[in-house]
Amino acid sequence: MQNLDTRLLQVFDEIYKTRSVSRAADQLGLGQPVVSIALGKLRQHFGDPLFVRTSSGMDPTPLGEQLVRPIRTAIDALQVALGYRSVFDPATVQRTFRIAMTDISQLVLLPGLWARLHQVAPGVTVEVANLSPDTARMLEAGEVDLALGFMPQLDAGFYQQTLFAQHYVCLASIDHPRIRDELGRERFEAEEHAAVISSGTGHGYLERELARQNIERKVVLRVPNFLGVAFVVEHTDLVVTIPARLGEMLRRHGRFRIYPTPFSLPGYTVKQFWHERFHHDPGNRWLRSLIRELLGDAAGEGGGKDA
Repeated sequence: MQNLDTRLLQVFDEIYKTRSVSRAADQLGLGQPVVSIALGKLRQHFGDPLFVRTSSGMDPTPLGEQLVRPIRTAIDALQVALGYRSVFDPATVQRTFRIAMTDISQLVLLPGLWARLHQVAPGVTVEVANLSPDTARMLEAGEVDLALGFMPQLDAGFYQQTLFAQHYVCLASIDHPRIRDELGRERFEAEEHAAVISSGTGHGYLERELARQNIERKVVLRVPNFLGVAFVVEHTDLVVTIPARLGEMLRRHGRFRIYPTPFSLPGYTVKQFWHERFHHDPGNRWLRSLIRELLGDAAGEGGGKDA
């Protein structure tokens, strides 16, 4: 690759991540013609199209797929050696961050995050992706910068930082005809429930814990996110078991009552996760610090990586 300069390698990497010439140009702060010319030089050098247009975007050829890892290794080495992006000035930078999060994190984080970004980093934009079983690969590939939520499957192999401790509560409509001042286990087991099946998170452990304790729950409605269940519960006799921070937020804005779970449930921690490739990136570090400031229970970086 002795005839390829750093910018060409960055163009390759960005097209691979975004599957788009135009989006790659936006991310790199270049004009689209410049990126198209760079792609042409890459194709000429390797004697391969590298990326072909499909219904899903610019997908890599087999050779393009093989080149991803060595090109990223070269970029990382150059960034360390040359101090690339050694300075991140939020007041002047033009950059898009992609964050994978649950709908709970969107409710809890996004209003405050957007207000702070608008104040201190007006050139920064945010794209939100849903957590999914593909989140680990997206972090490694640089398709998302951070992932936020309860994801025990990411505890090993990724840098992580605890943001806050969380526990479950039960939520019912304030007009529920049978649940008033308290919710006991007998009433919990007698009522009909809504349940949230959120792919890519660790909330499935609630189902396992109820089964372990032989707690009966008549689930008559299953939905894929926490936002969808709130409106239904507010206007029906259903009960739902949800994280406490979400419950408090819903109670402030709707007609709900919150009850402690009538049995013991272990708590869990909400964390932010990132890949080793971006651990030292100044922009990623700044974003992690900002989110920690907005959401964290206590100060301090506290980031570690489990092998």
